[in-house]
Amino acid sequence: MGKMLFNILAEFDVDLLRLRTREGMAAARAKGKLKGKKPKLMARQQAHLVEQHSITDLAELFSVSRATVYPVLERAAATTPPGAHA
Repeated sequence: MGKMLFNILAEFDVDLLRLRTREGMAAARAKGKLKGKKPKLMARQQAHLVEQHSITDLAELFSVSRATVYPVLERAAATTPPGAHA
């Protein structure tokens, strides 16, 4: 019986902690303090990256993984109007 009560209290405590964390993150986001992870590539590097062709070559050129290259290219494609060449 004691173990069950302890487990219930522990779960309740974890739930309260998660709730407070979410509330704190929402407040920080509203104040503009929570911006997320900083990009590995500067804007100029991203522009240069979009002009190139081989993803593997781009990753080697900027010393990043291919997984870093793909989102940059996707964002560039989303902001480039159809028919325009980046």
